[in-house]
Amino acid sequence: MNISTFNAFKSRNYRLYFSGQSISLIGTWMQKTAVSWVIYSETHSKFMLGLTLFASMFPSFVFSFLGGIASDRYDRFKLLLATQMASMVQAILLTAIIFFKHYNAWEIIGLSALLGLINAFDIPARQSLVYEMVENKADLPNALALNSSMVNLSRLIGPGLAGLALEKFGQDVCFGLNAVSFIAVIGSLLMMKLPKYIEKPITKNVLGELKEGFEYIRHTPSIKFVLITLSAVSLLVLPYSTLIPVYAKDIFKGTASTFGIIDSVIGLGAFCGAIFLASLKPGRNLKRILATNTIIFGAGLVMFSHTTWYPLALVFATITGFGMMSQITISNTLIQTTVDPAMRGRVISFYAMAFFGMQPLGGLLIGFLSKWIGTPDTVMAQGVITILIGVLLFRFLRIDAEKLVHN
Repeated sequence: MNISTFNAFKSRNYRLYFSGQSISLIGTWMQKTAVSWVIYSETHSKFMLGLTLFASMFPSFVFSFLGGIASDRYDRFKLLLATQMASMVQAILLTAIIFFKHYNAWEIIGLSALLGLINAFDIPARQSLVYEMVENKADLPNALALNSSMVNLSRLIGPGLAGLALEKFGQDVCFGLNAVSFIAVIGSLLMMKLPKYIEKPITKNVLGELKEGFEYIRHTPSIKFVLITLSAVSLLVLPYSTLIPVYAKDIFKGTASTFGIIDSVIGLGAFCGAIFLASLKPGRNLKRILATNTIIFGAGLVMFSHTTWYPLALVFATITGFGMMSQITISNTLIQTTVDPAMRGRVISFYAMAFFGMQPLGGLLIGFLSKWIGTPDTVMAQGVITILIGVLLFRFLRIDAEKLVHN
């Protein structure tokens, strides 16, 4: 690992953001794991697992364009501070209903939907603000890859801790720890010294600004290409994660810890993938790496799908995580490094719609499909689709290269 892996840490604001967000994200993953476990334990329904994912993500899909416009119009820093405080309130409410034991699955799903709504405003503001936190813009791809390594390190630690907390201390402690973790990120934001916000005149209405963002994407082929690929993967492949509790409980005959460990090794693979991306020298062909890693992602899923020996399944889950990482990180990097700054919030909101909006629809689709053909065959089909998407990506790259030669 070379020293350039951590270039973005030269920026004080980014260092603060990274440390606060790291703690908060571990809490977020603990809550995510606990919600899935509580829902599956209460209902024993694969469909309800899909519905919970749908509830937590669909509001992000519906409202993220408003989040993108808000992020381009207003002070992103204040917007991010507000969304983090709102997320903390949501975590406290979830802890309270679990603590007093007066809850049913629908209340948890309702609070998951509230978090989805908050995230619609949080994601465009947070992703756009990273650009402002990094002093040397050449370090931006590195900052985004480090961001992903942070998300995946928390994914590696969070579910494992959640499994332990659920078994040793109970569900309310697991949710309560997430509520407490928001103190770190809110504190780190308040310590930042960002350039003074300059108010921009608002010349268009919301629909006008949305249309402008859509037209910009339509006429920027490199961004359009990334968004279409990400949408397909998010709809058809990424919802495989909703079936992990089924593997933990029914296929490997395990407990909450088994579920936490499977989720953690997927996070380990993704963390390795993110560190690999952070270590790349500037100027590497990211689209080629995206295509290669898409095929690795698919192969990991195919191998994992029918494996009944738990240790081997963990190896395949790690490979899956490594390949999956590129979908999110490289897509984000390609967008952030090519987008016009005035369009940043809106384009990121379309990225969030592609990533968060397709997954809940896919979650429902995968929930239905696994009822018909069984969980292992569903995951295998998702792996085959991923490999086909990787092959198509290589084909597009070849056509692009031929066009450049002819021009």
